[in-house]
Amino acid sequence: MAYIITDTCTKDELCVEACPTDCIHPKKDEEPFEAATQLYVDPEGCIDCGACVPVCPTNSVFIVDEVPEDKQEFIAKNAAYYGK
Repeated sequence: MAYIITDTCTKDELCVEACPTDCIHPKKDEEPFEAATQLYVDPEGCIDCGACVPVCPTNSVFIVDEVPEDKQEFIAKNAAYYGK
């Protein structure tokens, strides 16, 4: 998994729009969107392009190796969302 999203995500979908591989979910038109507390990056669909990083207004997207110490739990949460 190249990128992960943390709990500061506001689900504004700017990252979804920027992603060329459609690997960030759930989207507003998907059933789990309302219940989700944040968006998640699909580790199998991510091509490590980084397009999601600069468009995030809350700085919630990180390269997995650069996730702050206090946000490490979100590596597992992102993977778990996709059953990985």
